[in-house]
Amino acid sequence: MSQLNPHMLSGIRILDLTRALAGPTCTRLFAEMGADVIKVEAAPDGDRTRLVSKMRNERGLYFVQQNLNKRSVAIDFSKPGGLDLVRELVPHCDVVVENYKPGVMKGMGLAYEDLKKLREDIILCSISALGQSGPLSHKPGYDYIAQAYAGVTSMIGPRDESPYIPLLGLGDVGTGVHAAFAIAASLLYRARTGRGQFLDIALLDCYYHAHEVNVHQFTASAGAMKPTRSGRHLTYLCPAGVFRGTSGDIVLMGFMHHWADVCAAMGRPELVTAPGWATDAERMPHFEEVIALIESWLQSFPDVDSAIAAFDAHGVPCAPVLSIEQTVSHPHFIERGTIRTIHDPVAGEFQIPGMPIKTSDFPANNDYVAPLLGEHNDEVLGSLLGKSTADIDALRVAGVLISKPY
Repeated sequence: MSQLNPHMLSGIRILDLTRALAGPTCTRLFAEMGADVIKVEAAPDGDRTRLVSKMRNERGLYFVQQNLNKRSVAIDFSKPGGLDLVRELVPHCDVVVENYKPGVMKGMGLAYEDLKKLREDIILCSISALGQSGPLSHKPGYDYIAQAYAGVTSMIGPRDESPYIPLLGLGDVGTGVHAAFAIAASLLYRARTGRGQFLDIALLDCYYHAHEVNVHQFTASAGAMKPTRSGRHLTYLCPAGVFRGTSGDIVLMGFMHHWADVCAAMGRPELVTAPGWATDAERMPHFEEVIALIESWLQSFPDVDSAIAAFDAHGVPCAPVLSIEQTVSHPHFIERGTIRTIHDPVAGEFQIPGMPIKTSDFPANNDYVAPLLGEHNDEVLGSLLGKSTADIDALRVAGVLISKPY
C-alpha cells in the first residue's frame, strides 16, 4: 500500500475508474509517487488488460506494468448496490479518474454534477480518445484512432506508401502524463481556492499538441507547404534522420550549428561554407546528395559503434538504432533505472520500463506490485466505508464483490 512508502503525494487519494493504458498511466504516476489509488474494476474480469500478455501463471503482464502500487476493488456494476459502493467511495477521495466512452459516466449517475453532490470540491478527470465535446466525441476510440485524426499517422512512413503506425503507446502514455499534470494543477488550485474541477483530456488534443512545425508551416504559408511523411528523414532540416551504416542504422541530427561538427567528423571542413551546403535551407533542395555523402562515409567504418565514436569525438548528436533486446541490457538504462526488475507474487521476476520521474528525495523505482483482482475489497470497504465483515461477506455472496487470484 502507498501508506507504507511515504512519497511526495502521500495523503492524496484517487478513485481510479480507468482501463487499458491512458487512464492507468495517469493514475500509476500518482500511485508511484505515494498517492493511495483505489482501482475500481468491473466484473467479471476487471480491467481487460488483465487478459493481455498472460505469459506466466495466468497473470496479465500488461496489467502489472500499468497498475503498480494500486489497490483493487472489484464490483459487479449490474448488481443492486454495485454502483452505490462507488458513490460511497467518492467522498473519501480527492480525485476521480475515468476513461469510459463519453456519456457512460452520466449513464451510471457518476457525471461531474452527480459527483459534486457527493463531494463539493471533487476533481473529475475524464480521459477519452476524441474529447467530451465536438462532432466526433460520440465515437469509440483508441490511441491509433486519435493519432489518425490528429494528422500524426499521415507523417509516418515513406512518402509514396500508406503510412505506418508506431508500435508503442505514444498517445496513450502522453495523454496519461498530460492528465496527471492537469490533476496536479487542479489539486494546487483547490488548495488555494477550495474549488474542484472537471478536466476533459483527449488523446486527439494531446497528439495534436505534439506537432512542432507541421501546423504553423501549413497555415502560415496559406497552404503552400503541405507537411507529409518523408520516410527516414526530416522535411525541414538537413541532415536529420536515419542513416544507413555498416550492419545497422544511425540517427543523426546534424542540422544548424551541428553541420560544422558533421563536416569536421567526416574530414570535409570545406563544406561548412561551400555554396549550396552552408545552411539547412541551401541543403534541403538536394538533401539526397547530402544523405549519400554521409552514408558513404558511415559505411567506411566496420560497424555502427565505430561510426558513433567518430561522431561523438566531434560532439555530433547521434545514436545507434537499438532493438528492444539491446536496451534491456544497456548499462545506461540499468544505471538510471530506465529499465527495472519487477518481483510479482504471481508472475515472478521480469523487467519493465522504469519510472521516468526522478527526484532528489525519493527513489524512482520502488518494489511495488500490482493488485490481484479484488484483492483489497475487504480492506477498502472496511477501513473507508466502515463496513463490517458480515456486510462485506453479504456483498460477496450476492455477487456484488468479486475476486480472482490473478
